[in-house]
Amino acid sequence: MAALRVVLVSYPVALVLLVVIAVPFGGQIDTPAVVWGVLSGVTQAFGVWWFYAALGSGPISVVSPLTAILVAGIPVGFGLALGERPGVIALVGVALALAAVVLVSREATDEDVRPHRFTVKVAWLTVGAGVAFGMNFVVLDQVPPEAELWPLVFGRIAATAIVLLVAVVTANLVLERGIPLRLAVFAGVLDTIANVATLLALQSSMLSLAGVLIALYPAATVLLAIMVLRERVTRWQAIGMVLALASVAMIASG
Repeated sequence: MAALRVVLVSYPVALVLLVVIAVPFGGQIDTPAVVWGVLSGVTQAFGVWWFYAALGSGPISVVSPLTAILVAGIPVGFGLALGERPGVIALVGVALALAAVVLVSREATDEDVRPHRFTVKVAWLTVGAGVAFGMNFVVLDQVPPEAELWPLVFGRIAATAIVLLVAVVTANLVLERGIPLRLAVFAGVLDTIANVATLLALQSSMLSLAGVLIALYPAATVLLAIMVLRERVTRWQAIGMVLALASVAMIASG
């Protein structure tokens, strides 16, 4: 099932769920809440679009790690530039986490059978996706705490609108049925949980630390692929997962 058709279902589902959750929490809806929320939705929407476009046209073994290092590195860079000063142990953990993200994101591919070139277009898509995803953390970090969850709602409104527009332009405005539809709805539920957790984490910690920890999500994806899909893990991915565990412990203690 095309990724764009998945988010055509998951984004509206997440939007409805976020509204249901946001109402009892209350919160102040003002200009900063709307602006930062919409910007987060724009970065997410374009990040997803460009990332899957890069995966479809270029070598996954290059696209995935490069995107991952940008996703992890940008929040760290912005956090340090804004004056954050994590402890020495935490900084070592950040360095390990950056290495872990790259290693875990390495995937065994069929490049020998169906080679893909890392063209200029693929390079721009890859960098664009990494920057968009990384900036999403930076934008969410600017959300005023008194707005509660409403910025996430505005973000999902913006992301849904962009995805619908892209689907129309690319002739992907198709609603799947059966198991794919149910899985896409479930993805929307998980998307809601992830977005709320991301916002709360960024509000509770330094951007440079929370951002890089959130960027370790490929480790969870690989672990679930092993457990649920019975996929085989590569040696580099195994090393990356060990580094990920070590980095989490160091960042948490630092």
